[in-house]
Amino acid sequence: MLNQDALDTLFHQARSHQGWQPRDISDELLRQLYDTLKWAPTAFNGSPARFVFVKSAEQRARLAACASPGNGPKIEVAPVTVIVAMDTAFYEKFPLLSPHVDGQAFFTGKTAMIDTFAMRNSSLQGGYLILAARALGLDCGPMSGFDEGKVNEAFFAGTTLKANFLCSLGYGVPEKLRPRAQRLPFEDACKIV
Repeated sequence: MLNQDALDTLFHQARSHQGWQPRDISDELLRQLYDTLKWAPTAFNGSPARFVFVKSAEQRARLAACASPGNGPKIEVAPVTVIVAMDTAFYEKFPLLSPHVDGQAFFTGKTAMIDTFAMRNSSLQGGYLILAARALGLDCGPMSGFDEGKVNEAFFAGTTLKANFLCSLGYGVPEKLRPRAQRLPFEDACKIV
């Protein structure tokens, strides 16, 4: 079992940040981040998520233009904002990722099944991104306030990728945090049957 400090880092004391210190995130740390999160489970080991680490000022401005008015400025000041995307042709990688299953035959031509699988499992991988980032000393600011069509056109035109959600990464400014909101108690969120 993880010790209390580790649990605090990942869950109990972790916060969603909106303000960022002017500190760079190295490409090496972004590679380490992916190399950590990639080992977490997905159905059939399908791994449909694709991650675009938007780092340059020019590309951050481009992404910010696709975001809601409240999120655009956050993207522009964050050292990196990740577009957590999903590849709707994920099953083409099954011979490498899941050779024991004929995933190509299972998914080919089944658009609704592909979309559900890609959304569900890329969302899982986005959650793993957040946990891996926190474990590596980064703070996170996940967000869904953006125009999916604009992001897809700006970053994924002509591909099989679609945006799922965005997550800024960096070193947060604790003074800019809001008071911590409540969470549902076990009795309201859970049932043991």
